[in-house]
Amino acid sequence: MLSSPTISGYILRQYLIWFAIMFATILTVIGLIDAVELLRRGSGKPDATASIITGMALLRAPFLAQKAVPFAVMFGGILTFLKMTRNHELLVVRAAGVSVWQFLAPPLAASVLIGVISVTVLNPLSAVMLSQFEELEGRYFTGQSSLLAVSSEGIWLRQTSVDGEGQTVVHAARVQPDELQLKEVIVFEFGKDDQFIGRVDAQSAYLRDGHWELSGAWLTRPTRAGVFVERHELPTDLTPDKIQESFASPETVAFWNLPRFIRVLEETGFSPVAHRLQFHALLAEPILLAAMIMIAATFSLRLTRRGGILLLVGAGVLVSFFVFLLTNVVQALGLGASVPVILAAWTPAGVCLMAGLTMLLHLEDG
Repeated sequence: MLSSPTISGYILRQYLIWFAIMFATILTVIGLIDAVELLRRGSGKPDATASIITGMALLRAPFLAQKAVPFAVMFGGILTFLKMTRNHELLVVRAAGVSVWQFLAPPLAASVLIGVISVTVLNPLSAVMLSQFEELEGRYFTGQSSLLAVSSEGIWLRQTSVDGEGQTVVHAARVQPDELQLKEVIVFEFGKDDQFIGRVDAQSAYLRDGHWELSGAWLTRPTRAGVFVERHELPTDLTPDKIQESFASPETVAFWNLPRFIRVLEETGFSPVAHRLQFHALLAEPILLAAMIMIAATFSLRLTRRGGILLLVGAGVLVSFFVFLLTNVVQALGLGASVPVILAAWTPAGVCLMAGLTMLLHLEDG
């Protein structure tokens, strides 16, 4: 028989309630831990006042919320089916001829929808706010703001002048990351109070120890005509590590902008591996959440037949952390080019989905 709308609505309502409770609980706990860590980091920074740290903690809240969603789905599913099992509700539903696939349909659909909302709505919000957080972090904690930006017109680098009273902005159409060689370079030099003092147009630029080495450069100043030189040195305190650290992290790029950002990275010469991995991991998230519901249901079915509530709930907790560790390990392998990006991004969802289907088929039909 088909599951009635009344039964489906009841199961869905119970699941959404427990999901909301677990989501709020997990987010509160990790939010407090994150706020304490920010307070510790800001304890020796006189400019990092309590209001600034509070604002930074709030800016990270959507990012933490996105991380909490899979755990909330897993624990919410376990508690939903545990409650229905202990109240013998699942026993009655199954005795009425409703299969596991039928009473799982509402939580599965809700989990997929939660995943879609997390990816399409929560992730863009998280990206915007996390970008603002990183800007404040650079200003008050690390003392270094973003040095690099990538756009469809190329890359932009900003560096402080050697005398500390001005700054230099470097634009390049393309880059060769292995040698940090810039192509079609334009350098804008600014003095104190952002006063324009000169421009350099060069064919290429190499990052050497303590300076940029520009080849085929035209030096232009406001008060005199341009001068061509074969080689020109531009002092800099930038290093490859500094440039890499200031690069926009994948988490600060919204889901909707990732395909375009990946394409720009490829065109400018930077490696898009991390951002491509992030894009596919987001695509796989709804499937991962559905798989977690299947695993949670497996524990509830075992309870009706074998008992051992605490043992099996503990096993559910261990499984959720195993998924977390598996995701981090496989994605680390993907970032290191040990495995293909698509395989690294989709493996956690695929493994969990196959495990959930196998256990449900065994318990239901075996």
